[in-house]
Amino acid sequence: MTEINGAGEKAPLQTYVEAVDWINGLIPFGIRPGLERIEALMARLGNPHRRLKFIHVAGTNGKGSTCAFLTSVLLQAGYDVGTFTSPYITKFTNRFQYNGEDIPEETLLKIANRLHPLVREMASTPLGSPTMFEVSTTLALLYYAEECYPDVVVWETGLGGRMDVTNIVTPVVSVITNIGMDHTDVLGDTVEAIAWEKAGIIKPGVPVVTCASQPEAIKVITDRAQELRSTAYVAGQQFSYRRVDRDENSQTIHFAGPFRELDIRICMKGTYQCDNAAGALMALEVLRQYMAFVLEDKDLVQGFEHAFWAGRFEKVVDDPRIVLDGAHNPEGAESLAQSIKEVYPHKRLNLMMGMLENKHHEAYLQHILPLVDTLILTEPDFRRKMDAAKLQDVVAQVRPGFAKKELEIIVEPDWVKALELLKSRTEAEDLGVVSGTLYLIADVRAALLHQTDSEKGW
Repeated sequence: MTEINGAGEKAPLQTYVEAVDWINGLIPFGIRPGLERIEALMARLGNPHRRLKFIHVAGTNGKGSTCAFLTSVLLQAGYDVGTFTSPYITKFTNRFQYNGEDIPEETLLKIANRLHPLVREMASTPLGSPTMFEVSTTLALLYYAEECYPDVVVWETGLGGRMDVTNIVTPVVSVITNIGMDHTDVLGDTVEAIAWEKAGIIKPGVPVVTCASQPEAIKVITDRAQELRSTAYVAGQQFSYRRVDRDENSQTIHFAGPFRELDIRICMKGTYQCDNAAGALMALEVLRQYMAFVLEDKDLVQGFEHAFWAGRFEKVVDDPRIVLDGAHNPEGAESLAQSIKEVYPHKRLNLMMGMLENKHHEAYLQHILPLVDTLILTEPDFRRKMDAAKLQDVVAQVRPGFAKKELEIIVEPDWVKALELLKSRTEAEDLGVVSGTLYLIADVRAALLHQTDSEKGW
């Protein structure tokens, strides 16, 4: 059937695949921090974002998991919830969810056809063409404001915060999960500089929750909150938690906040998920206490227990035992190493990793190499991949002070062949881990779970 636009003419995009290809075709315009183009798009569309409630989530690691906790609890409590996240693991539609379901392909096509002429028009102005992420963000706002009308949107930043496209919204609460050394080419190369960018999502009078741990990061965030007369809830100060139980399938934390104490059980594995759960619970407590959200204890408990986020310390197969984790920066590697030791006893650890080009693989390797017996270096199927041979050079620099003497290194650029090597070398008492960029995790996950519709990407 021929797609027709609102003026009764043949639409420029005829299928879902064409729509996704068009949006991804804007990737060459890059990541251009700034809100000028998204503000111009919103003005042309009647500012749909002003009709929605948002929970804005920023941070170096843990954003997706935090969004998953928030979404699960709010759904359990009976709210209609939009969830906007990136990157996606399986399909482009994953990033635009309503009540846990992807945007319908026909709805995405309809909105893309509405945006197509606006994007072309803007491309001919001094502002230049909107980027892929700007168009995706606009598409999300139109979907939520004009198609499905959620009570609240869980809204994840793309990169940083202050100049990120998602920062066009004014939320009801902001969450900054943590601060780490990532995207330093864009956000700055100190903890303070990165914290300043993340703290850019704080809005006047809007409370902010953070699990940042470095004193210098906390100071930047709390100073900014004070300047904007926003209440800051800082982990270890206004709220805290302690883990009271764990096994291979779950962990339980005792949360102590300014309003009450509560025990919650989570089935997402990894010690860092306790941080994410505590931050999400503090944000929900703010909504409950000050914004009249009805969140019964049983819904909080069930929502946290049922929350799931793919590719984050996720055991996908048992024979051989293989865990996927999208750790790609030093803080992520440190958390991964700690979680492996706690959750999965093993005889040998076989690690397959593939990275994008950036500056912090040395620190990543310093955290993970001490545990590794066999290291399989490969390449993600992505335009900004790091050559496996180049990654081997980085390993060679780090190895003397951090690796086991008997460490075996295998270089296999083809990730499909690398995965077969990992499977063949991981015996019953061993643990296989695939880590690095989520672009690699997405492909490996689809292969292990035999998913034929995987589209993975940013």
